[in-house]
Amino acid sequence: MARVLVTGGAGFIGSNLTDRLLAEGHEVAVVDDLSTGRLANLDDARSRPDAPLTFHEIDITSPDVVAVVADTRPEVILHLAAQIDVRRSVADPIHDAMVNVVGTVNLLEAARRHGVGKVVMTTSGGCIYGEPGPADLPIAEDYPGHPHSQYGASKRGVEEYFYAYSALYGLRWTSLALANVYGPRQDPGGEAGVVSIFGGRMLQGLPLTVYGDGEQSRDFVFVTDVVDAVVAAIDRGDGVRCNIGTGETTSVNQLFASLAELTGYEREAQYAPERPGELRQIALDTRLAGAELGWKPRTSLREGLARTVDWLRD
Repeated sequence: MARVLVTGGAGFIGSNLTDRLLAEGHEVAVVDDLSTGRLANLDDARSRPDAPLTFHEIDITSPDVVAVVADTRPEVILHLAAQIDVRRSVADPIHDAMVNVVGTVNLLEAARRHGVGKVVMTTSGGCIYGEPGPADLPIAEDYPGHPHSQYGASKRGVEEYFYAYSALYGLRWTSLALANVYGPRQDPGGEAGVVSIFGGRMLQGLPLTVYGDGEQSRDFVFVTDVVDAVVAAIDRGDGVRCNIGTGETTSVNQLFASLAELTGYEREAQYAPERPGELRQIALDTRLAGAELGWKPRTSLREGLARTVDWLRD
């Protein structure tokens, strides 16, 4: 059992992680500005009077973060708060850098000043490696590609601060490069998360737009598998970035067909021009996560999609 601070803990992945930590007996402080997270995601946890949980509505760029770290004295920080919209990063790169770079450095300073032992950060396995060729898939952590969006650049660049804080102050860290995460609590009305967007609109019988030709492919990993990786990184994987995905590619057209079958959707997709900053294809080699974290994905795409559709129905 440990004292853990989770940034972005009211979000899709963060709230699932918070539930796991509480179930395992950890004392949890959540920091979230609720710009994309929802307090309702923590309703079950907050309804338990005995749950060792505190919630702090704070922007990670704010000096108030330092006060929360000082008050809660976490042994580990699990840093999930981020600006994750590729299109917004292209349109407003300064905001993207403020959240993803300045916000993270603010948190690292708080960790240094108040004796935090380790910080685990989630980054984007779909953006930090650039546009790999088909023959390079799945790509490992040493792939030499460069980001093709400001979002990818901010997430890749901020890792250098972790190396610096480790060298200067001995702060332990692990970076988890996530593939396309999906599952319960992903907002079907949001800008990110094609599975929840497609599934939500299909269940309502609404028209659906596919940007590009639909043959762009992604590596889809279920949220509980991602939570497994974050929890494993609390005690393992110091000083490395580990890819967290499945190593398999699924096209948007294939995803559309699978979700249409699960939801009984009978409409055809509408196609529109592709959007700037989007990758053509990605899949992640996860062998290092197996060696460093003892982790591997356990949920098949079919099972994960079915569980997500059930949640969307509810």
